[in-house]
Amino acid sequence: MKKHTIIALFAIAFGFAGQANAADMVFTSWGGTTQDAQKEYADSFTENTKINVVQDGPTDYGKLKAMIESGNVTWDVVDVEGDYAVQAGKAGLLEKLDFTIIDKSKLDPRFVTDYSVGSFYYSFVVGCNKDAVDTCPKTWADLFDTTKFPGKRTFYKWSAPGVIEAALLADGVPAEKLYPLDLDRAFKKLDTIKADIIWWDSGAQSQQLLASAEAPYGSFWNGRLTALALTGVTAETSWANNITAADSLVVPKGTKNKEAAMKFIAHATSAESQTNFAAATGYAPINLDSPALMDPDTRNSLPDKKAEGQVNADMNYWAEHRDEIGKRWYAWQAK
Repeated sequence: MKKHTIIALFAIAFGFAGQANAADMVFTSWGGTTQDAQKEYADSFTENTKINVVQDGPTDYGKLKAMIESGNVTWDVVDVEGDYAVQAGKAGLLEKLDFTIIDKSKLDPRFVTDYSVGSFYYSFVVGCNKDAVDTCPKTWADLFDTTKFPGKRTFYKWSAPGVIEAALLADGVPAEKLYPLDLDRAFKKLDTIKADIIWWDSGAQSQQLLASAEAPYGSFWNGRLTALALTGVTAETSWANNITAADSLVVPKGTKNKEAAMKFIAHATSAESQTNFAAATGYAPINLDSPALMDPDTRNSLPDKKAEGQVNADMNYWAEHRDEIGKRWYAWQAK
């Protein structure tokens, strides 16, 4: 489920190849503007190494697991959600990363494990179409207040870090006491606005809902609001208690191009690659040297500059509980 259910059209849009040649490696991600930006550093990797990178996607956890279990692994590096990376590493589905090739001393330690490194990190923030409403919500509590802020609001459809934390923060739980998540309390709070929620299942859909004012406010990936503002939509971002989460780069167990995969990850997480990616997407770099390479305007618009009151989603907690939370989440949505 989640982002990886949006499948066939990305393959057409990117011209994804079905099979890679022996000298190729395959990079799999989520499609859309994020993979557009990732393709830029894939192209520069090819220029530097002469190793061709075939783009594939979207990421699909069921497909990934089936590849590994069958021994027919055709993906070499995969962009996955951070909690999945932790879970898959513990389940024996991933290759250990070679940190003689990947310099982890340059990477944000919050997003480094034996089996994964951060791809980028982002924040869930409160967003609003200022032209469509008299007043914009500033906090998660505001977003859950249908008296002061009537009408539809939009949230991420899939079971993942972000929405449950927002519900608990809106209900008055202090950020430092979020975990373990009180699911009963979170769903009770979500019940109060359930009839007013329009779910978004992709970043592009979240932008469309806000731009059209079908849902004039909601919870968004910060980079999507940055991109939307560049189109002329008066999109306001509130960073109050922004909730950080990360994507990670992993190597499936049994890859036939292990060394190339490690070199690719080293390049993808280099200071220059992460700087260019952040400028293109509005998502924060995980290379600690990247900020010094950025222009001040870009630098100041990223989640790592919004640390006051920031809430770091606990990837280890989600990795341990993602299946049970997902089961309850989708059952609640279906009611």
